[in-house]
Amino acid sequence: MIIKPKLIKGTRDFNSIEIKKREYIINIIRSNFELYSFEQINTPAIENLSTLSESYGEEGDRLIFKIINSGDYLKNISIDNKTNYKNLLSKISKKALRYDLTIPLARYVAMNQNNIVFPLKRFQIQNVWRADRPQKGRFTEFLQCDADIIGSKSLLLEIELIQLYTSVFKNLNLPITIKLNNRKILLGICEHVGESDKFNDLTIAIDKLDRYSFEKVQDELFNKGFSKLSIIKLKRLFDFRESSFQDKILFFKNIFSNINVGMEGINEVEYIFSNLNGIKNIDFDIKLARGLSYYTGTILEVVCNNVNIGSIGGGGRYDNLTEKFGLKNISGVGISFGLDRIYLVMEELNLFPKILTHSSNFLFLNFGDNFLNESLKYASILRENNISCEIFPDNIKLSKQLSFANKKNIPFIIFIGDNELKNNDIVIKDMRNGNQQNVNKNKFLSTIIEINKNNG
Repeated sequence: MIIKPKLIKGTRDFNSIEIKKREYIINIIRSNFELYSFEQINTPAIENLSTLSESYGEEGDRLIFKIINSGDYLKNISIDNKTNYKNLLSKISKKALRYDLTIPLARYVAMNQNNIVFPLKRFQIQNVWRADRPQKGRFTEFLQCDADIIGSKSLLLEIELIQLYTSVFKNLNLPITIKLNNRKILLGICEHVGESDKFNDLTIAIDKLDRYSFEKVQDELFNKGFSKLSIIKLKRLFDFRESSFQDKILFFKNIFSNINVGMEGINEVEYIFSNLNGIKNIDFDIKLARGLSYYTGTILEVVCNNVNIGSIGGGGRYDNLTEKFGLKNISGVGISFGLDRIYLVMEELNLFPKILTHSSNFLFLNFGDNFLNESLKYASILRENNISCEIFPDNIKLSKQLSFANKKNIPFIIFIGDNELKNNDIVIKDMRNGNQQNVNKNKFLSTIIEINKNNG
């Protein structure tokens, strides 16, 4: 039987050029992680389902990829009227693909607490999986680049992570805005509108305000049990049109004059903004909620200006993640870079260096076995000097070899034929403008080094 080749929806193959472009982004992110003294760890792609479950809120938990148990897992399971999804799941699945890198980090910290020097600054660059509906910028399998600091409640950490975001996106030449809010402010809003017991429902709904109007979100709030009066109060808060950061702060200080948790959140936001040391591309956005339920304080999100793709980074403060593993009083804060969306934005804005569009700068043409030793000799000399090159493998028509170079965007071709052997030189041709030069073999390496330097 012939199987039609087909990808699973939301997954992708990557060709060599795409990988180069992705590595370009990753290397900039990695170098900044190391500049800020983060150290790398890796965790398994598969975690116990119990490790991940009940960590992301109702909607997040629904998107976890469950793995069916190995072997004859259905042998002793009876399906009857009392069987539902949850009790069946516990019998057929005990493992899952990781949903993010933060919960596995919490598990790692709990398991290795005696060998860790706190505060721990770690970075991690690995794939995660989500059973979400694929669309532009939203994939089933994607790469996350995370930086987290575990073991301190200091707001200095939030400031450092904002600086890290700013540094990375400056290096990538991406025009961004960092949105900042605090979950304590959202808790205060719940208390202010008289719905303190519906915090998770509120954050899930607010998290959709960047895609939907308040009118659509209010229907969801009403269905979750919010009263008409509380929805009216919420609309007034989210319709507030401030003229400055200080106007926002004063407005919410008045709202929270008798609500301690809300005031604490406002004070934290004010402290962070007062210590940003000249960073201007940041906005206090009261509509920012972050759908993941484990955030407890500062929350952050990064969007690219004038590109409609959603967030390209996000994160925040979490105080209780390690408690489910028996380790209490360990606060953490972290951020994530969405590599796949960053890639799409950089493609749209044409920000990748041109050097990334070809596999090497130099191609030796093939004129048959009589000249092969010379090509192999000089290709080896280039490679010994860390200069990438290739030799066309077949002695076919010159036009087809040139077509190969054009299709692979190789800018320079190298001739070693009859004339070159007689004259003890080598021809180097620039495929972009047709210019070519005859170079004495003794000066071949130095000439190539100069060409390579001038062409990235």
